[in-house]
Amino acid sequence: MEIAIIGASGYTGGELMRLLINHPSADVVAATSRKLDGTPVASVHPHLRGLTDLVFQNAGAGDIDADFAFLAVPHTAAMNIAGTLVERGIKTVDLSADYRLAKDIYEKTYGVRHENYFEAPYGLPELHRDEVRGSSFVANPGCFPTGATLAAAPLAKSAHTIIYDAKTGVTGAGTNPSATTHYPNVGDNFSAYKWTGHRHLAEMKQEAARLGSAARCYFTPHLLPVNRGILTTAHILLNEPMEQEEVEALYREFYKDEFFVRYQKPTLAAVRGTNFCDVAVESEGDRVVAVSAIDNLVKGASGQAIQNMNLMCGLKEDAGLRFAGMLP
Repeated sequence: MEIAIIGASGYTGGELMRLLINHPSADVVAATSRKLDGTPVASVHPHLRGLTDLVFQNAGAGDIDADFAFLAVPHTAAMNIAGTLVERGIKTVDLSADYRLAKDIYEKTYGVRHENYFEAPYGLPELHRDEVRGSSFVANPGCFPTGATLAAAPLAKSAHTIIYDAKTGVTGAGTNPSATTHYPNVGDNFSAYKWTGHRHLAEMKQEAARLGSAARCYFTPHLLPVNRGILTTAHILLNEPMEQEEVEALYREFYKDEFFVRYQKPTLAAVRGTNFCDVAVESEGDRVVAVSAIDNLVKGASGQAIQNMNLMCGLKEDAGLRFAGMLP
């Protein structure tokens, strides 16, 4: 398949290209960027030098000539492009937030009017595989909701409260520098941000409800002085106590057929650079602590987008994504 990456200059665009280089059924033929039109891709993504001779192009949705497209543009930008791609018959995964939420919730959460809304499958394959398979357009989940939802999903219906506490690497903030991600402010430091109002909480609540849960959900993210990874601790307060053996058996059964979810002690090092989510649980009766680890740029973004592409196009779900982490 010929692939176009729309908005390819950022971290997710670079990861898409890195992963797709070794995909057996994909060939990236276009990488777009308005600001970098005419610039060699490898000059912006130096880890790709010698592996691609692509040049960024300033191409609109009507100019894209490809079988499949990834939208790696910011929220509010994707909504102006998605409809054209769908009308032209180009299958698409949107990595922005524009189609992840119900219209009213999106507009309340992001404070903008959605002018081109249509319903799309939420691309968390472990929970929505049948909706994603064969679809022409899929909304890729946010990085925090991916790790959080996979941590809590098996127990969501049994909980009255879920408190998510997540630690993330600085690549989650994107390539544009800011005081928050400036290295002297991040290195040898650790801090919480958006303590009660992070936008990704809306996705977590939506997914809990889809799992049949009436649980109240809360979320606070923290910034770690590392480049990649999200470690999420979900405090799941149960309606009825459950013992350790029962909870662990529930998780193992829930994910037994999921290649990309591994039941083992989660660490960032073990999932770095991969599409895996590692999960483990510990119960103290009426509270279960579930911990997950993902790479925010892979399972939290570009890798999951490719996982969705594989399902949409009838390919093996792990195509181009079957590799180990980068332990030291």
